[in-house]
Amino acid sequence: MNDIGPTTKSVTVWYDGACPLCQREIRLMRRLDRRQAIRFIDATDPGAACPLDRAEILSRFHVREGGQMFSGAAAFAAMWRAIPLLRPLGILAGWRPVTPMFEAAYRVFLRLRPRLQRLFR
Repeated sequence: MNDIGPTTKSVTVWYDGACPLCQREIRLMRRLDRRQAIRFIDATDPGAACPLDRAEILSRFHVREGGQMFSGAAAFAAMWRAIPLLRPLGILAGWRPVTPMFEAAYRVFLRLRPRLQRLFR
C-alpha cells in the first residue's frame, strides 16, 4: 500500500514492501512522522513511480529530500531529519566526518539483510 499523500511533502522514501525488516521500519517511521512530512512509496508496487531503475531502488534505501536523491546511510539521515524526534540523529549522520561510519554500518547491514529477513518472516 502506498501512502502517497499530498505533493507538498518534503521527503520521499522508497522502500522494499516485500521485506519484513523494511515493513517494520516504515511502520515505525509512519508513527513517528506526526507532521506527515514524508511520502512513503512501496517500490515493489508495479504502479509505483520510481526515479531510478526499480532494481537499483530495491538494492539500497533511497530518499529524495529537497530535490536531491540520497541512498544508503545518507538516505536514512535524510529521512530522520524530517522527523523531529530523530532530527538530531539525522543531522549527526549527515555530518561529513561521521557519514562514512554510518555508511560502513549500512553496508554491513546489507550483507546481513537476507539472514535477518528470514528471521522476521
